[in-house]
Amino acid sequence: MTYHNKEKQEVLQELNVQEATGLSSSEVKKRREQYGENRLRAKKSKSNWERFAEQFKDVMILILLAAAAISFVVACVEGDPEGFFEPLLILLIVVVNAVMGVMQESRAEKALEALKNMSAPHARVLRDKAESIIDASELVPGDIIRLEAGDFVPADARLLQSVSLKSEESALTGESVPAEKDAGACSNADAPLGDRSNMVFSGCSITYGTAVAVVTATGMDTEMGKIANLLEGADDGQTPLQKRLAQLGKYLGILALAACAIIFVVGLANGLEVMEIFMTSVSLAVSAIPEGLPVIVTIVLSIGVQRMVKKNALIRRLPAVETLGSASVICSDKTGTLTQNRMTLVETYLDGETQANKLETKPSEEVKTLLRLGTLCCDGAVVFDGDKEQHIGDPTETAIVLAAYKNGMTKEMLSEKYPRLAERPFDSDRKCMSVVCRMDGKLIAIVKGGFDVMEPLCISGDLKTARRVMEQMSERALRVLAIAYKEIDAIPTEKEMASIESELHFCGLVGMIDPPREEAKVAVAECRKAGIKPVMITGDHVVTASAIARELGIMREGDRALTGASRCDDRLRA
Repeated sequence: MTYHNKEKQEVLQELNVQEATGLSSSEVKKRREQYGENRLRAKKSKSNWERFAEQFKDVMILILLAAAAISFVVACVEGDPEGFFEPLLILLIVVVNAVMGVMQESRAEKALEALKNMSAPHARVLRDKAESIIDASELVPGDIIRLEAGDFVPADARLLQSVSLKSEESALTGESVPAEKDAGACSNADAPLGDRSNMVFSGCSITYGTAVAVVTATGMDTEMGKIANLLEGADDGQTPLQKRLAQLGKYLGILALAACAIIFVVGLANGLEVMEIFMTSVSLAVSAIPEGLPVIVTIVLSIGVQRMVKKNALIRRLPAVETLGSASVICSDKTGTLTQNRMTLVETYLDGETQANKLETKPSEEVKTLLRLGTLCCDGAVVFDGDKEQHIGDPTETAIVLAAYKNGMTKEMLSEKYPRLAERPFDSDRKCMSVVCRMDGKLIAIVKGGFDVMEPLCISGDLKTARRVMEQMSERALRVLAIAYKEIDAIPTEKEMASIESELHFCGLVGMIDPPREEAKVAVAECRKAGIKPVMITGDHVVTASAIARELGIMREGDRALTGASRCDDRLRA
């Protein structure tokens, strides 16, 4: 059932809930019995004994076990104590091989478990007319939840109210920049996830604003749950090495049986005793089985696994190491894998210049002034814990704050030196933000927003050149913000704040992008050198994705970028 293409009142009626009261406790109990807990269904993990038993499914291992059993019988019949050495050695080799396989799978499972948890631990919910904080797993469809900046979305929900809301949805869409949300919007029924501006999705986070929403799906019914369901049904399959070893095992088995039969027939024809020639035939057949092969393969694969771990690659099953060596195409996600998943300010444009400039290590005083004004007009913050950076708030704002920090201007220092006296928060309709700060004894109004919105608000500056530069920056997939200011006479009241967004002096532009990882460029080059074709698959905008792919070397002259919903003639050439 879809909710993004319906008005919020219609959604509330279908879910049988009142926005002002929420669900009753008795109704919650009924719905939990109907829908279950708000958890992703995990595939039942195998016990160590089950993993151990699976190691004996290989044809070569089965032949070795059969050989060991026959050798044991031969030793018992002949009464030779030395004859027990060979079957015991075979069993030891098989057990060691199985234990090594189980150990590797167990280590990988523990590492994967640590990576799996993406769900929100708690949710703020309205029930029985009272607001409370509950475990996110207790949510049911129809619950009224409240969200604010910093919260993880605990379940898929239709927005009922929103104030300057933005949600970071890169886990689902690949978009590095938070998506703007609007409770009053209504999308088409077939709209892709990235265009459903009146919905928020489980596993994503709120980066800006506040909202009230009604839960529409929980657990495996969420968009994240649908992905988990696809992964759950995926078949492990067999690697080329496993197929070849199985084939070799069959050939050796047939060859051993054929040799055994021939020797047995020849022995009988020469008048030998039946038991004597049978034991001789079996002994020769057993000697044809290479019992050392499985353990040698396991040891070699284990060495490969350890080398991969040192390169930060986690291998779940030993035979998969060999498959990686046979790869001819590698498909990769973009956001956070090929890129840093962090917006970074890379270019600036100052009024009066002819083109944008890369942000230098030691920028000019004019660029520092641009960064200073931009930082003062930001609510985002960057917190440092040793060498670690924690970005709080809108990524485009934290990119400006970090750029100022790297040039000796911390947000705390600027806020203390130039205190904010009034503000008008970002609004999705206005698409800009305004603040008033006291700077060097003067009252300065600073406005930050998209160039298309800011251009008509400015009365000075070379706006024609600025538009051309902005378009060039956008073609390189940069997210561009314009910064302007003006001096005012008095601190405006809340009602007067709207009037300061006019007759501005244009200062400049800042361009940001989620930059490629340097190590990703090297990896792509190595793949090309090895004859492997790298392919980037992402939910990001085709222009942004193409720009990143070109910079990484994935997209070259003559290559095309293709969107999932596009026709062949909609492809974007490199």
